[in-house]
Amino acid sequence: MTRHEFTVEGMSCGGCEQNVADALTELDDVESVEADHEGNRVTVSLAEDVPEGNLTAAIEAAGYDVVS
Repeated sequence: MTRHEFTVEGMSCGGCEQNVADALTELDDVESVEADHEGNRVTVSLAEDVPEGNLTAAIEAAGYDVVS
């Protein structure tokens, strides 16, 4: 299992956490997503490695900013 962790700005509530989780779980090989709006963190667990750019694109498409 591979894990990626991101700092994400723009999440302000549990609904935002769910929006990010929904966007990421639509990608192949994503097993789970833990989003924390208070800590501005998103952790993604993958069955197979997925290019990080695909993950950040999904988060940004949902309306949130990934901070590098």
